[in-house]
Amino acid sequence: MALEAIQEVTQAESQAKARCEAAAIQSRQKLVDAQKQARGILEQARQQAQAKTREMMAQAEQRAAEETRQVLAQAEQDCEAMKQQARGRLDQAAQLIVEKVVNR
Repeated sequence: MALEAIQEVTQAESQAKARCEAAAIQSRQKLVDAQKQARGILEQARQQAQAKTREMMAQAEQRAAEETRQVLAQAEQDCEAMKQQARGRLDQAAQLIVEKVVNR
């Protein structure tokens, strides 16, 4: 009977050791899986951030292009207005030159 008890204890110890080793292996595997999942989440977040950055840059470029078009259109209108003013004074300038030449 004592021999059977020793065998049972030995067997129980072996089973406990096997369970402990299996638990350690399972823990390491869970850690590896969690690290893989974390890397995946990080990569996904990085890609989303890059996509958002590209989108924001595209929007900023569109706004800049629109502002540029508006500034150029205003500048063109201002130039046209100055040309019209200059043309209106062209006759006066010609008359003034003629008077200066004639009065000399």
